[in-house]
Amino acid sequence: MRTVSTKFLIVIALLQIFFTFSQQQVSGEIIDEDKNALRNVLIFNTTKNIKTYSNISGEFSIEAEENDEVKFIKEGFYRIDKIIKKETFNSQLQIQFVRAETLIQEVKIDHKPSGDLANDSKRLDDSKKIASLKSSLNEYMKSELNEPRPKNEISKTFKGHDFQAGHASLDIFKTIATIIFLTKKGSMTKITTPNYVETQNFLAKVKAEVNLTMFKKHGMDEEKIDHFLVYAETVNHLSKKYRKNFNAATILNELQNAFGEYSKLNKLNN
Repeated sequence: MRTVSTKFLIVIALLQIFFTFSQQQVSGEIIDEDKNALRNVLIFNTTKNIKTYSNISGEFSIEAEENDEVKFIKEGFYRIDKIIKKETFNSQLQIQFVRAETLIQEVKIDHKPSGDLANDSKRLDDSKKIASLKSSLNEYMKSELNEPRPKNEISKTFKGHDFQAGHASLDIFKTIATIIFLTKKGSMTKITTPNYVETQNFLAKVKAEVNLTMFKKHGMDEEKIDHFLVYAETVNHLSKKYRKNFNAATILNELQNAFGEYSKLNKLNN
């Protein structure tokens, strides 16, 4: 009985020694196409369900046996699968990653062209609301002012005492100051009412040079943004104020102010 027990213990010990020495390590380095070391690459032995990561120098070491499947995975690169061979244990592996191409998001075309140019071209026209706004804007631009403009002067009721009365020298200084003012005024850009073409060019420049990202976050597509710009132009006369002195930051501030009222009149996605 004692002999059988001794033999059993010897067999167990031999199996343990065999198992210990059969566990081997596969090591190496991971680089990209430019020979730069890649860190934080996932090395996954799928056969044994063992995982590890490459260090800052791109080096790695993982437990494996012959015929184990090891995967090398890193975001932005093509995955590499490798079957461990006997000769793999005799040298360092060098794994070279190749960058994956950036896929362009698929563009979905809602309308399928019929082939009839007359019918298909109608879908490129403005919507009824935008066409109506443009028509109203065109009529507004061409119309004359019906109300008289107020005089640019202070009412006598609010004028203080004239301390310059009777002082000829002060009148001379006043005359000189007036000449200087008129000279500077002549060099300043005059604010005038734009015509239809100037207004359309101004709105196109706004779309090209002003950052309208915040409005897209509210679910506005190109058509809705065009609708909103026409609305802001009609309400705030943006082209009249800024087409000659174009300031993207100031115009964006005006658009943000107009958007508050516009969003109340139109249902938008928040």
